[in-house]
Amino acid sequence: MELTRTEILPDVWLNHLRSEKFKTACLSLNLLTQLKRETASMNALIPYVLRRGTTRYPDMEALARRMEELYGTAAEPVVRRIGEIQCLGFYASIPESAFLPGGQSVLRESCELLGQLLLSPATRGGLLLPQYVDSEKEKLLDRIRGRINHKSSYALSRCVEEMCCCEDFAVSRLGSESECENINYKKLTKQYHTLLQTSPVEIFYCGRADERELAAALRDSLVTLPRGEIDYEIGTDLRMNALEEAPRFVEEELDVSQGNLVIGWRLGDCMEEPDQAALLVFNAVFGGGTKSKLFTNVRERLQLCYHAGSLVDVHKGLLLAASGVDFDKMEPARDEILAQLAAMARGEVSEEELSAAKAGVASDLRAMSDSQGELEGFYLAQTLDGLDYGPLELAALAEDVTKEDVVRIAQSVDCDLIYFLKGGKQEEEDGE
Repeated sequence: MELTRTEILPDVWLNHLRSEKFKTACLSLNLLTQLKRETASMNALIPYVLRRGTTRYPDMEALARRMEELYGTAAEPVVRRIGEIQCLGFYASIPESAFLPGGQSVLRESCELLGQLLLSPATRGGLLLPQYVDSEKEKLLDRIRGRINHKSSYALSRCVEEMCCCEDFAVSRLGSESECENINYKKLTKQYHTLLQTSPVEIFYCGRADERELAAALRDSLVTLPRGEIDYEIGTDLRMNALEEAPRFVEEELDVSQGNLVIGWRLGDCMEEPDQAALLVFNAVFGGGTKSKLFTNVRERLQLCYHAGSLVDVHKGLLLAASGVDFDKMEPARDEILAQLAAMARGEVSEEELSAAKAGVASDLRAMSDSQGELEGFYLAQTLDGLDYGPLELAALAEDVTKEDVVRIAQSVDCDLIYFLKGGKQEEEDGE
């Protein structure tokens, strides 16, 4: 599969990946904007409100009927944070003509519907409908408040918030509860029009359609997209070093039976010219799988925690290690996690560990070819990072990573913050 990239309208880019592997095509449309505390919740709310109805199909029932007429075409809101860029829009699944009666194609009509969802929302007096805005705002508030119900992911997000407290990356892709509560239909309408005028647009397609045919259908569907002064300054602020000389420590209490320990590092000087393949392999050696140092030593050999793993954010330049621990084992678990990273920095990486890490990373990357959703997310991230190689090329690069590459990254990282969520405080009613 080869990706081609074409500007089909001013600052509207089509990324076309031809594949005959799937019975449905996927088509995503993403507006890109800088992640900011004051607008994140409004931006996250917009695609959900737009999905409630259009001028031609004014409610979800009418939209559902239309999608059924298109043989089960589906289009759903999507909101993501990639680095400090917020990506919002729609992800559509479109039946391939080869599997429809008489080889009928619904591609053009599906593109038309996607354009209507984005550009022709149901309005009154030029404003988004208050009942749709209020309804979707309550659902968004429930999702924001509900993050506390998943303690391991909550601890990860809290570590990032504290670690990046002076950066846009501290903002959730859904924004904050306080900002969301202040949204009304007039403010949201204004922000919606601002996004249409200023946001670069990235479209991804994976399927059997000819690129020229698809580009023509999308141009016709999006021809009324208003374009103003496009914001080309969106991007991610890479900070190489920790905020303070010594790692900061943040401890919080909730009514939990198990502690959640998260340690955050800046990736340091290696982010001056980041090697994506080496970073993925480094993370796999450290805590990215069942043969990693954290799993085999901290969890299995020393039994200091219930789970232990790590992830690396190559867009923001962060390394996070997370573990579930008994309250009285926080300090020995913390010390051992730090010790395992220090061992890597000293060059203590066995051939078995390195080989397992490279094989695991390469296998995961090659498996992306079997999932349109993973391919879409991968290529969107690659585009934002300015990288032009696909998962198969990245898998080959991963297999060439050396021990020296991994050790160099371990020597570069800088511990910034240690976060511990422990028991002792009863959660307030209603998740407040």
